[in-house]
Parts: sequence; C-alpha cells; structure tokens
Amino acid sequence: MGKPLACGVPVAAFGISQYVSDKVMKRILDDGTDESGLGGTLTGNALAVAAMRASLEKVITQKAFDQMMPLAVRFEKGINDAIDDFEVPWNVTRLGVRIEYHFMPKPPRNGAEADAAKDSGLEKLMHLMALNRGILLTPFHNMALISPYTTTKDVDHHTSVFRECVESLVE
Repeated sequence: MGKPLACGVPVAAFGISQYVSDKVMKRILDDGTDESGLGGTLTGNALAVAAMRASLEKVITQKAFDQMMPLAVRFEKGINDAIDDFEVPWNVTRLGVRIEYHFMPKPPRNGAEADAAKDSGLEKLMHLMALNRGILLTPFHNMALISPYTTTKDVDHHTSVFRECVESLVE
C-alpha cells in the first residue's frame, strides 16, 4: 500500500486498529533502541515523505477521482469491446483506475494462474505495437493507470491502438 501512496516511490504505510496502535506505541515508547519492527531507515526519508504528501494532496483526492474514474471505465470498455469484437480469449480487469488485460478467457484468481497465462512473445508484441504508436504500457505486464492528467483523447487513442493490434493478430 505504501508505493501507490507515494506515486511509485517505495515508502512504508500500514493500517491497524486503535487497539493494535496502542500496543505498538507502548512498545515504541518503552524501547530506547528505536526498533519497533514497523519500518526501516528508508521508509520515511525526505523524498518518500515528499512524494507521499504530493500524492495525498494532488492525486488521491475526490476531485481527481471524479475525473479519473469515468476515464478508467471508458478505457476498460474499449478493451472489452475489442476483445468481444475480435473474439480473442482474453479478459480485462479494472480496480479503480488500474486496468489490466490478460491473455486468458477469465480473470486470474491468484498469482499462479496469472503467471501460467503469461505469453511473453505476445506481451512483447503488444507492447512494441503500442510503443510504436505512442503508448507506453507498464513494462512487466499489460497494465495502465489513469492519472489526473489522462484525457479522453488519451483513452480513445489507446482504444484505437489496442483494436489495431488485436485486429492485426487475428488476421
């Protein structure tokens, strides 16, 4: 949960109940060695804290999500429509503003299923086709995040490129 809070910069973040928080704070206050077991030297460095603050103030806001969510739905629909139109055995999943497609008929239920469905050749081809048309996907899988700077034009461009890629594969 920490990395998304800081716009991709690794930070430590955790959520706990008040009961657990009270127990942890007692241990931290009683322990003069500052070893609470809840992080390390790099978890609260200046860069990480600044990135987290910027993310919480500028990105993870109701105003930003009011703009991003309809675009994420549109992005997902564009992928789904192409999958349906060209009848490829793929699927798309969306969690908030994170959208990812998989080369398998149903969404994976766990990491093992996702790993088993990987097709590195097809993934490289899709990434290269997208990159040659001005779209950079997450390099280690087929995932996109909608940001406050994403526009309808960006989403529609991806849909067009995705359709073109799928069409060229089924011909």
